[in-house]
Amino acid sequence: MRLYTDLFLDFDDTLYDTHGNAVIALHELFETLQLGQYFADPEVFYDEYWKANIDLWTRYSKEEITRDYLIVERFRRPLSFVKGLDPTEEYCLKASDLFLDYCSSKPGLVEGAHELVDYLKNKGYRMHICSNGFHEVQYKKLRACGLFDYFDTIILSEDAGANKPSKQFFDYALQKSGAVKAKTLMIGDNFNTDILGAKQAGFDTAYFNRFPDYPAPEPATFEVTNLSQLMDIL
Repeated sequence: MRLYTDLFLDFDDTLYDTHGNAVIALHELFETLQLGQYFADPEVFYDEYWKANIDLWTRYSKEEITRDYLIVERFRRPLSFVKGLDPTEEYCLKASDLFLDYCSSKPGLVEGAHELVDYLKNKGYRMHICSNGFHEVQYKKLRACGLFDYFDTIILSEDAGANKPSKQFFDYALQKSGAVKAKTLMIGDNFNTDILGAKQAGFDTAYFNRFPDYPAPEPATFEVTNLSQLMDIL
């Protein structure tokens, strides 16, 4: 008898290649906004964007900042890095709208993602997306990459009223999905938001450690370094 009936899956950088797709979208944004007139080296803009983005998403997951602050600030910071450009809130919102539109149209998946969800669907698992991503963006990305129809439930922090890793998010996920905690496995690539949050809420966990040079700070129920290894577990 298998251990689990339901799987909670993180989406960004667990199944969907968020980073890879965003890299392409940033290049498109740089060209559209003609930022070359302000940045002699485009890599300065990209590096400053990623530093801001990582910091802001970490703070957002802890509910230290709002979605609206994140959207503006992740472009205000890199655009403030050079002289001659005044990154007003309006300008930053324009940049954000363009960027999110570019990102959400990209189909790129993490290696093995499509094979994994095919396998899990055929095995009869109920699958549920559990994400802190923005509502309108996540649905577009799910459709763009061809994974939307694989999932029984789409559970987003904006609907839950709380972000992963809070217990409130996982309580909402159980209620929304109809899953039973003892028969549910949380799978994700972010140790703090996906794994630690789910562990503290009482779930078994599978940590997708994409960068094994950086070991997990404490054990998950399972740890894999590529998605195909989940098929051996499930």
